[in-house]
Amino acid sequence: MTQSRTDAIATCLWFDKNGEEAARFYVDLFPASSIDRIMHAPADYPAGETGNVLMIDFTLFGRRFQALNGGPNFTFTEAISLAIDCDSQKEVDRYHAALSAHPETEACGWVKDRFGLSWQIVPRILPTLLCDPDRAKAKRVMEAMMEMRKIDVAAIERAAKG
Repeated sequence: MTQSRTDAIATCLWFDKNGEEAARFYVDLFPASSIDRIMHAPADYPAGETGNVLMIDFTLFGRRFQALNGGPNFTFTEAISLAIDCDSQKEVDRYHAALSAHPETEACGWVKDRFGLSWQIVPRILPTLLCDPDRAKAKRVMEAMMEMRKIDVAAIERAAKG
């Protein structure tokens, strides 16, 4: 029987050649974050040469990630996003300002950063209100959210109150 390990799974993000730049940007943005290891290619590979940065292990908010400099073959899509649980409008505003690089793609708290990775910037109150047993209240909140690019906490609280 294998033991349970909290570090057994890491999300690997495929970048063309700027994985280290992305990892450093994310680590600087989020608390409890660090660059843990940078691996250099021991041999030439399809997207690079011996000695190039190949993989970066990093931690965001205590969760493990990897950035792979895998070349241009694959790019991010909205089919995957990283969700940020925010305590306040100030936190929503901070992450939105730092991560939003493609305003034309924004909707309902989703943004795309300069590396093409999608993020959901979600105030903690939003899912609570969307799951409210008062379904009319939840509907008002949902309808208000659907009109927003960046989530406005005061506006969804007003919608909840009717």
